[in-house]
Amino acid sequence: MAMKLKRNTLVSPNALSRMLEDANRAWQRKDFERAIAGLERASRLDPANCGVLRGLGQMYGLRYDYAAAERCFEKVVRIAPNKADMLLGVGKQSFDFGAYELAERYLRRVIEQNNSSAEALVRLGEVYERVRRLDDAAAAADRALTLNASSAPALLLRARLYRQAGQAGDAERLLRSCLQVKPEPTLGAQAWCELGALLDRQGAFDEAMNAFLAAKELLIPLAAPALLELQTIRERLQALRTGLSAELLHQWFDAAPGLAPTRRLVLLGGHPRSGTTLLEQVLDSHPDMVSLEETTVFYDDAYMPLTRGRPDNDSFLSVVQAASPSALQHARAGYFRTAEQFLRQPIGSRLLMDKNPSLTFLIPLLIRIFPEIKLLIALRDPRDVCLSCFMQYMPLTQGSAAYLSLEATVEDYTALMGMWTTIAPLIKNPFLEVRYEDMVEALEPVARRTLDFLGISWDARVLGFDEHARQKVVRSPTYADVAKPIYKSAVGRWRNYQKHLEPYLQALAPFAQAFGYES
Repeated sequence: MAMKLKRNTLVSPNALSRMLEDANRAWQRKDFERAIAGLERASRLDPANCGVLRGLGQMYGLRYDYAAAERCFEKVVRIAPNKADMLLGVGKQSFDFGAYELAERYLRRVIEQNNSSAEALVRLGEVYERVRRLDDAAAAADRALTLNASSAPALLLRARLYRQAGQAGDAERLLRSCLQVKPEPTLGAQAWCELGALLDRQGAFDEAMNAFLAAKELLIPLAAPALLELQTIRERLQALRTGLSAELLHQWFDAAPGLAPTRRLVLLGGHPRSGTTLLEQVLDSHPDMVSLEETTVFYDDAYMPLTRGRPDNDSFLSVVQAASPSALQHARAGYFRTAEQFLRQPIGSRLLMDKNPSLTFLIPLLIRIFPEIKLLIALRDPRDVCLSCFMQYMPLTQGSAAYLSLEATVEDYTALMGMWTTIAPLIKNPFLEVRYEDMVEALEPVARRTLDFLGISWDARVLGFDEHARQKVVRSPTYADVAKPIYKSAVGRWRNYQKHLEPYLQALAPFAQAFGYES
């Protein structure tokens, strides 16, 4: 007679549910310490609860504490009734929060236990792709396709790898096979965007546009929550923009001596797809710089602590105006502490570059907390920027929901770059605008001018940025492109789609003129 294993729990289901709800609310408020402490307590009271352990591991991972995440995941794997399924689950979680080495270890363990798991092989291949082990990625994808020739994720992965290897014909063949099996919407959208990019390179521009439109059609039905978030944040940002003045921004800049010690910090902003990733990789190749690439560290760890104890609907401007010097010092320290956790290394005396286009909206908040900050703003022909954003697949978020139509993409561009053109004449902080087209035409003079602006001596290693990029994990959606030498094929691409952009050119014309592009 089999014995039923009794769970060793010290808490009632109702009490546990309340604890989990409290932890979730704390997490939503960005009160990470409280959220993690709550789940740690829940786990001590119910140590065999796999859901609590996985949630705790997820929280640690999203806070860049991968060792703590692994401790939680190891516990849950030990007690899970189906170890292969749990290993796959925590491997996928590890990939999603960027712990690629950890993800590889778990996925390899899945395959050791079940070498017929096509899903684990695909996930392992995706890990290898992100860390530039492309031969290993191809081998994993091929094994997955041997097990399941109609696996849409495996077909998509292998197609991407063929495209990166320059084998466009094989890539297109597999993408069309992937679409024939009618994958779930997000996977289908990725496949259509990949196919659109291949057709664009072949000069089949109408077919390419049809592919991009097909991708958006799959995503639109899923986008309602993200679009609601986008609308809410846009309203808050508009209120911030209208409340600014030169006097206020100068006052914040002049407050720098009261927030000593001075930190070496630069924002690399601009609109997404304006060349921010290229410029970031160039500068990150310099030994006196270190890059924080597209994280939420500023918002989560510098701004959000200032909101504690204030009404939920408080405006950005009210929050930072009310912040005391001690609160600002706490925000500054929290930002750099979490930045080092993300980077997994001390920053020391190096200049920290926060590369994040979305922070262009929040430059006034950056100036309030870090009045010593310098600003690098990447520019590119607005028409190419909007087209590129529309062509690129991105997971649905509040930010990427703006790219579901050309019209919405143009609205996003005018909103973000409108913030920049509004505040640029008002600020005292040093800033430099860097044009993508200038970089691809002649990188060295642009790099020299940028380093001079940052107060950093010349180092020829910045010209070998592509080699540097191959040695690190790049988190941008353009991770594959920046590992290549500079190419010029993306300059003026909008002309191939002019008839599709025609209804929106008037809205972009003021920006094209302001940034030195023909109207």
